[in-house]
Amino acid sequence: MTSLKSLIESRLGSQISQVWEALGETTVTVHPDQYADLCLALRDQPGLRFDTLIDLCGMDYRDYKEGGRDGPRFAVVVHLLSVELNQRLRVRVFCPDDDFPAVASVTGIWTSAGWYEREAFDLYGIVFEGHDDLRRILTDYGFVGYPFRKDFPISGYVEMRYDPEQKRVIYQPVTIEPRDQTPRVIREDNYGGFIPQ
Repeated sequence: MTSLKSLIESRLGSQISQVWEALGETTVTVHPDQYADLCLALRDQPGLRFDTLIDLCGMDYRDYKEGGRDGPRFAVVVHLLSVELNQRLRVRVFCPDDDFPAVASVTGIWTSAGWYEREAFDLYGIVFEGHDDLRRILTDYGFVGYPFRKDFPISGYVEMRYDPEQKRVIYQPVTIEPRDQTPRVIREDNYGGFIPQ
């Protein structure tokens, strides 16, 4: 029986930059300009038949391996399932431009990608070219920045609150005071009645 890895290498080798197996899972890294074509082939070719997109998410590789990684910062990772053949595959594509991360949309191949692509756009700022309704889905319309990027401040830039005098919701600069993040057990010697000897 031919493994999924060798089947993908023999049929789609020119479209991929890397394919490997680890922990019983096969992962393919695809060139950005081949991403949509590869996804279509993964859905339609006999022996592959990945008819279901289970998940799609953005990734930020900034500071990956303590900053020792060379290459693009943002990637999109897609998890696929072939119900017919009972096999799974992970596809990863890196966005070629860190300042304006963009890849092709796969909503024309798997309609379930629509909401996932909107989420990746909202949280990472990755643009999916060809998506017909790419707008924020989890944050507010006036939200500034992309909260899952590793350089986004933990407390954000603005906060929203109801102002009883103006009788409306207002935005203002963040007023959250930084807290001590040391766990209480470490801060207090007698926490929980335990007194160290």
